[in-house]
Amino acid sequence: MLLFSMLIAGSFSFGRLIAGDIDPIALTTMRFVLAALILGVCLVVTRKFHILDYRRPWRFFVLGGFFGAYFVLMFFALRLSSSLSLSVIFTTMPLMAAMLDRLFFRRASSATVWTALMIGAVGACWVVFDGSWTALTTLSIGLGEILFFAATFSHATYAVLIPRMRLDEEIFATGFGVALSATVILMVIFWSRVAETDWTGLSLQVWSTLIYLVVMATVLTLGLITFAASKLPSAKVTAYTYLTPFWVLLLDSILGQELPALIVLFGGIPISLALMVLFLEKS
Repeated sequence: MLLFSMLIAGSFSFGRLIAGDIDPIALTTMRFVLAALILGVCLVVTRKFHILDYRRPWRFFVLGGFFGAYFVLMFFALRLSSSLSLSVIFTTMPLMAAMLDRLFFRRASSATVWTALMIGAVGACWVVFDGSWTALTTLSIGLGEILFFAATFSHATYAVLIPRMRLDEEIFATGFGVALSATVILMVIFWSRVAETDWTGLSLQVWSTLIYLVVMATVLTLGLITFAASKLPSAKVTAYTYLTPFWVLLLDSILGQELPALIVLFGGIPISLALMVLFLEKS
């Protein structure tokens, strides 16, 4: 999950650079097409493709729907908001996951975990509202942030469901099923937008970012979160997302992006505190 947080940070920083150069739906669809192709070839070559792994195919469509929705909404949001702001919203995923686990599966978390999650959420709100009490009290929040809250909820749902819907198949077999199902869903609903995209006219920067998104931020992260979710409670799996804003801040500074005011960055203090508490929590 530590590696997961680093790779996800790259999708925010690099994705922000190309957000206005390609239709988010077309980009997400191609992302899953290529991811499914890579995973499928790897499974066949390593002789780990077994048709029985895909029994009850409806579960892959549920997971693929939530995972695909996250990426579509994310790239729409990146057109409207900064990569750092969205990555901080992403840190609310542990709280969302814990609430979903409690609501639907009666899985309890300790008081320490709940306290840490609430502290982290406070830090996230501080950054989202630019450290402004007026913005907070008037709920002055942009459309990009609203879209990404929905995206984060979708990702949290995916993280909670995957250990319960995965049977005995290999990790990357699950990833292939999810990627293929997301591809089918997006192709059926948004085929015209994919077909209208001038794929040959895209810049090298767009293609380079797409390759990163496919290999590092889709194929590899699918395996990482699937493995982690089978070993750790949902709240602890997603707790590592608290590191994402720090990686994004580092990447943005390297890429020459404008950084927020110092008062906004103070939101990182409660986020860091929440991270430390969750790391030390044993249950």
